[in-house]
Amino acid sequence: MKNWFFSSLFALFFLALGFSQQLKSPNENLIMSFTLLNDGTPSYSLTYKGKEVIKPSKLGLELKNDKISLLNGFAMTDSKTSTFDETWTPVWGEVAKIRNNYNELAVTLKQNETNRQLVIRFRLFNDGLGFRYEFPAQNNLVYFIIKEEHTQFAMTGDHTAFWIAGDYDTQEYDYTTSKLSEIRGLSKGAISSNASQTPFSPTGVQTALMMKTDDGIYINLHEAALINYACMHLNLDDKNMVFESWLTPNSNGDKGQMQAPCNTPWRTIMVSDDARDILASKITLNLNDPCKIEDTSWIKPVKYVGVWWEMITGKSSWSYTNDFPAIQLGVTDYSKAQPNGTHAANTEHVKQYIDFAADNGFDAVLVEGWNEGWEDWFGHAKDYVFDFVTPYPDFDVIGVHEYAKSKGVKMIMHHETSAAIRNYERHLDKAFQFMKDHGYDAVKTGYVGNIVPVGEHHYSQWTNNHYQYVLEKAVDYQIMINGHEAVRPTGICRTYPNLIGNESARGTEFQAFGGSKPNHVTILPFTRLIGGPMDYTPGIFEMDISKLNPNNHSHVNSTLANQLALYVTMYSPLQMAADLPENYNRFTDAFQFIKDVAIDWDESYYLEAEPGEYITVARKAKGSNNWFIGNVNGLTSRASSIKLDFLEKGKKYEATIYADAKEAHYKTNPQAYTIQKIKVTNKSKINQVSVPGGGYAISIIEKNK
Repeated sequence: MKNWFFSSLFALFFLALGFSQQLKSPNENLIMSFTLLNDGTPSYSLTYKGKEVIKPSKLGLELKNDKISLLNGFAMTDSKTSTFDETWTPVWGEVAKIRNNYNELAVTLKQNETNRQLVIRFRLFNDGLGFRYEFPAQNNLVYFIIKEEHTQFAMTGDHTAFWIAGDYDTQEYDYTTSKLSEIRGLSKGAISSNASQTPFSPTGVQTALMMKTDDGIYINLHEAALINYACMHLNLDDKNMVFESWLTPNSNGDKGQMQAPCNTPWRTIMVSDDARDILASKITLNLNDPCKIEDTSWIKPVKYVGVWWEMITGKSSWSYTNDFPAIQLGVTDYSKAQPNGTHAANTEHVKQYIDFAADNGFDAVLVEGWNEGWEDWFGHAKDYVFDFVTPYPDFDVIGVHEYAKSKGVKMIMHHETSAAIRNYERHLDKAFQFMKDHGYDAVKTGYVGNIVPVGEHHYSQWTNNHYQYVLEKAVDYQIMINGHEAVRPTGICRTYPNLIGNESARGTEFQAFGGSKPNHVTILPFTRLIGGPMDYTPGIFEMDISKLNPNNHSHVNSTLANQLALYVTMYSPLQMAADLPENYNRFTDAFQFIKDVAIDWDESYYLEAEPGEYITVARKAKGSNNWFIGNVNGLTSRASSIKLDFLEKGKKYEATIYADAKEAHYKTNPQAYTIQKIKVTNKSKINQVSVPGGGYAISIIEKNK
């Protein structure tokens, strides 16, 4: 008894002094050290295989209207460690099973002057660290406003980074590759025009941020489980190479309105000396709560076509008429308007897309511009823009539904809100019921333009709560959500798998707005896709946009083979064949891959990967023994050599290889491709060349004989 007493006293003594505590990953490659500095400031550091990857970095939060913030003056009052190991089954995903294995350290801190309590919880996985702040129920901290979160990520050197500029309202920027020290000088050129944008600092960047050290260690910074909190950006102190969190403010300039008990999202640091481990990591999903939807049978991956690309390119229009300078729903009489002749969402044209979907095995058709209000929808801060239930005179909602049903095709709804959040919530129940009444099980939501109410941002706490409200409300109606212009994903799709897609980055549409960098798709899986799948809308076969619209001289910076590969490398349970049917009919042999490729998987292997340069992925189709491989290439032609040892032993397969022709090039000859069929087994090896902006796609089908 006496020994127990003195041991406990000794432990409490060291806790009070703030001596460092260590936490090791299950495989012991990563070691996190937590320390209280002399002034009671919490800090942490991280090593990987004995190398420092995060130098001692401070933790804490600055409060508004409070003389004493949650930054220092802490003493440690408790420290608990635990181990967790489970395997769970996602509703859809890259793999059939996901292992969630970590060691945890929860440190309870008490601020001496205020008697406030703060818990910092660390979870260390084999491929990275997650940590968050927790605010227990207590008398001295109930309602509080966050002025800024001061979480630091101190780098060990001037790393190479793959980044987009920090912005409260858009992620739709091309990625810049540079040293950390070069971000300030390049930031102005990294900001291109957008429908809504608010850059905040010349050294501000967005997560997920991908980096590579000079000695070949890959580091990724992001966040997980962004619930009831502002989106985190990073601001770089480029003299000391220290990133610090920078939250998105609300209309008052506040960064968070909190009520204890509550917690922040997880801050994540992925680390490996193999880039493939970053792509395969499931930390973001594992740090989210398990699925909260009891019956998920209605949530299904979707491969679709739609009336979209012809409008993005300017070939067609969303609006029905050119007669009205302004629209007031319920007042404007469309029956007296002259159709403009370019409106794509008309009944007969949509039926053509339904026929194409049915003939080629697609699940659904997306229709945009079907509802009244598109004539003056953008740029006017209108609170009442759309009602989401009133079709244009040339779109027969019931007739289209019945025709699609007769063809075995589902329809995907489109709800563009014009960023008028209150208006969408005002109509949401009626709009979702309208969907169910007319056979729509999925909706693409949009938030183009500045947020209304004026002064809010796309990534503030208030707006993030709106996105979450829509997602949870959709569960009541068994509706799947594909959110565009919303906050970047942080793994919430584990908890609410009806979130089957997001845009939240520079997608294919920008290929019609002047083009994206040819290596853009070799960076997105290391950045944007860390948080969840992207509705990238691939599959463009006609790269010269002027052939669709003579007034648009944009060019798709990709080869046709690269476009095929995206269905494998850009993971999503929601995949669109985005081009016009007539362009697929010109290249029916290449189109076969899009028809064949799966969208849900049992296994995934990242065979080759280097951010900004190349990615090669092999995936096994759900419930099948068939495999699909995709390779996307950056700016330099390269030879790829891949082993097929993941195939089942003793089985024979036929591989169909869709590849760049020798003379192909993303700029000068993008439609040059070859197709060959070969017999393969698990002992086979495939050698293939990818040209600049190119790639290859392979279907591997099991043969019974």
